[in-house]
Amino acid sequence: MWFHKLGSPPHAYRLAGRLRPWFFWTALLLMLVGVYGGLVLAPADYQQKDAFRIIYVHVPAAILSLQVYVAMAVAAAIGLIWRMKLAHAFAAACAPVGAWFTVLALLTGSIYGKPMWGTWWEWDPRLTSELILLFLYLGYMALRSSFDDTQRADRAGALLAIVGVVNVPIVKYSVVWWNSLHQAPTISKIGTPSITLSMGWPLYILVLAFALYFAAIMCDRLRSEILRRERAASWLVNIN
Repeated sequence: MWFHKLGSPPHAYRLAGRLRPWFFWTALLLMLVGVYGGLVLAPADYQQKDAFRIIYVHVPAAILSLQVYVAMAVAAAIGLIWRMKLAHAFAAACAPVGAWFTVLALLTGSIYGKPMWGTWWEWDPRLTSELILLFLYLGYMALRSSFDDTQRADRAGALLAIVGVVNVPIVKYSVVWWNSLHQAPTISKIGTPSITLSMGWPLYILVLAFALYFAAIMCDRLRSEILRRERAASWLVNIN
């Protein structure tokens, strides 16, 4: 019952409106705590000095770029298999947000790479696969916009999203599978993380803050997507 209820546009519209302030203000509070911890309280790295602090933006953005794509692909698959229009709406709402997280990850990675590697860009497996991820987001949005019919756009976009999800493990494990300039996993590896707790706790908080911020933005985008798709529906008269 709850699965079908979540698939109801009126219910999803109202639920997103109620949850959005909780997600947003919690994310803002956690961001302030995480930024203060990362920029002020965390000690400088013994090799990279203060240059390492860009990880407090780069790492959460990179993690969210992958997680958002997985969410988009799962929603697209649900929409394709069960023909749930709201799942397609969720997938369509995800794409621009995920693309911006990917752009942020690439930009901060380039800024970080300049003093560490001596170059703004290197055709490293991690960087290259992350760039492909951006192209997948852009391709999904471009493919959807090429159809006037929403249902055809949903189906075509869903197929691309599902096929493109194979790139996600490539991005994640590229530093393990191939010889990469990018450093190996530190906070997500099996066993004890390589990063010390004094540097790590602000990073964990900021990852959570970015995730909650994504949830808040998705509430707004999903409500807008529902309004666009359901603009002729009678329930919109009583949305308040």
